[in-house]
Amino acid sequence: MRILFVNWATVPVFAYGGTERVIWDLALELKKLGHEIAFLTPPGSTCDFGEVLTFDTEQDLLPQIPAGYDLYHFQFQPKFDLDRDFGRPYLMTEHGNYNKNPTRPLNCNFISADHARRHQSDVYVLNGLNWDAYGPVDLLKPRENFHFLGKAEWRAKNVKGAIAVAKKAGVDIDILGGDRFNFRRGFRLTFTRRAHFHGMVGGAQKFAALNASRGLIFPMRWHEPFGLAVIESLYFGCPVFSTPYGALPELVGSEFGFLSESCGELARAVRDLRFDRAKLHDYARETYSSAKMAQGYLGLYEKILSGQTLHDKPPVWPKLSKKLLPWKA
Repeated sequence: MRILFVNWATVPVFAYGGTERVIWDLALELKKLGHEIAFLTPPGSTCDFGEVLTFDTEQDLLPQIPAGYDLYHFQFQPKFDLDRDFGRPYLMTEHGNYNKNPTRPLNCNFISADHARRHQSDVYVLNGLNWDAYGPVDLLKPRENFHFLGKAEWRAKNVKGAIAVAKKAGVDIDILGGDRFNFRRGFRLTFTRRAHFHGMVGGAQKFAALNASRGLIFPMRWHEPFGLAVIESLYFGCPVFSTPYGALPELVGSEFGFLSESCGELARAVRDLRFDRAKLHDYARETYSSAKMAQGYLGLYEKILSGQTLHDKPPVWPKLSKKLLPWKA
């Protein structure tokens, strides 16, 4: 099968992670299975296992999409109507929560059961990662601090709440993805010896930090579509202490962490840390692998290429409130 991935962002992006890492790992897994892979992206992408084509972001995308591929996998919703104007087999993956369009295309999938349900759909493929790229995991290494992983400047990620949990639990926390002085999204100065800020980290620096962490404190205040920080932490044997929003209840059962919207309850769970690191690691590696994700997408590709549509009617944008979800400090 010849598959063209249509991305709005360049690939690969390993410095921070995120959606581009998932796309890269999916494409690489499909290549291993014998499929021909190409990317259509803005200028700046590189790939050693597939062709890279570029498009001009200042021009209409539709006439810039080349013919000749069996399936076109869009990683964003283009401005043109995929069902009316495209005329070729396609799949569109919705990775986020907000979109200017009131509906999604008929051949659209989501990245968790909760994410799909909020769009009145049941079509989803869980994200997965190529764990072999993460290096060795030392589950027996003594660990001292907890960690927060995400863009701390986003208020919905609730780094302030994560620090409050750490302080109340009497533990130190490494903030991976933020600075002590934040002027970008509201003025924030963080003064506490419990919190250690490392800025935006990725690659070997992030892996080393996760390999040295006792657990992830991640009390976000929005409907997380999936949560890559969660599965990355679990892979390194870190239990997850978070809020019960979005996809988190799917990812984090009682054997793998603790969920609550209360700072006090999360702090008590952090103090009472009792988890099997090997079990967390094995769960992440087996459940959220790029190989398993690729099989899920191949199932959708086959339906589409057989002439079926994934939905009888377009999935709808859930029009979520942008207000932060409850947090009991």
